[in-house]
Amino acid sequence: MRSEGCHLKASLLDYLLILVTAVVLQGLGTVAVAVPRSKCYALDNSSRIVDFSSWIGLPFEYEDKDSDLVIRFCKDVERRSQMGYVDFGRFDGFNGFVAGSGHVDFVQGFYNGDLLKCEDSYDKRGRTAQVNIICGNCSNGQCKGGFGCICRVTYESSCRAFVELAIPCEKPGPRVFEGFTVGFNPRSSEIVYNGMTQIGFEMSHHEFSFRTEQINVALYISAIASVSTLVRKPSFKVSPEKGLNVKLSGSGATGSPPTTLSPTVLIVDWRCEKAHSMPFEVNITIPIEGYEPVQFFLTKMCEYRQDQGGDSARGWATFGVISCIFIVASALFCCGGFIYKTRVERVVCYTDILSYFFFFFLFFLYFFNYVSTKIFIEYSMGLMHCQA
Repeated sequence: MRSEGCHLKASLLDYLLILVTAVVLQGLGTVAVAVPRSKCYALDNSSRIVDFSSWIGLPFEYEDKDSDLVIRFCKDVERRSQMGYVDFGRFDGFNGFVAGSGHVDFVQGFYNGDLLKCEDSYDKRGRTAQVNIICGNCSNGQCKGGFGCICRVTYESSCRAFVELAIPCEKPGPRVFEGFTVGFNPRSSEIVYNGMTQIGFEMSHHEFSFRTEQINVALYISAIASVSTLVRKPSFKVSPEKGLNVKLSGSGATGSPPTTLSPTVLIVDWRCEKAHSMPFEVNITIPIEGYEPVQFFLTKMCEYRQDQGGDSARGWATFGVISCIFIVASALFCCGGFIYKTRVERVVCYTDILSYFFFFFLFFLYFFNYVSTKIFIEYSMGLMHCQA
């Protein structure tokens, strides 16, 4: 009973320690630049995040002579009349909210509306609408204050509508290093995409923890070539500080400029020095000159202590090399003795013949040792790669 109570007490203390650490990191402003929870956001012309998630579904109505046009923010555009509703498209969460130009701050795209009499539209996407968002008031002085309004509506055709919407925009967030990506190598899922940390890696999540037996994680880093020199050397912090040995290696650990065609590789080697009831957090920070640093969290469970398997592999490799040197030296000594007996002293005895066969035997051992050592090293590296 006493041991169970102590274990429960230790678990609670570990949880409180991790919770306090997370609060302190947030208070110090070291929170990752994370992607918003919804698709209703955009990057302005200065590469800052403007999150409109709280605006989703908010209606804006424009009264016309024969019909009304209604925008449901980040949802859809409809034209309503006595004849019924005509759908002018639904919000496209993929590249459907971008920065504008001139007096337009943002542009929203709505696609895949009603197809009737618009069968020949581009890519058969039906009726579409483009909403030009102005942060502030309309140029004609309408809708001052409040949540804003629709300034004007124009129709390029019966299948294409242009809407000008004036709203009080949200305050811009941190500046994002666009085009920057960090993902698992070989390329699969991304940890950081377009400069923003993806959900699951912006903070510690137990369900995203790596298992104890995974001794390393290989990551690739890429950026736009024209700005790749702004990437600096990464650093990391471990919480709790003791119990997990972490080392960074690879071309990405030195701060080498990564590009899309030539990404760098960052290898996170981590080994459990002691068992722990809660996962360890590794906060990796990649500084970007002129931008907010890119940060993400990797977590690992430590159910038991891990030995330095890499050191044992290197020990076997060293043993193999020394054995090869010894075998070659012995073979050369026997060969030299045999040549001296047969050519200089011109004497051949049974011991010399045995030495001759012993020479070939040593050569065979050398070849076998070399091949077996090479196969062992290749197998060990392949196993580590598969674990990564």
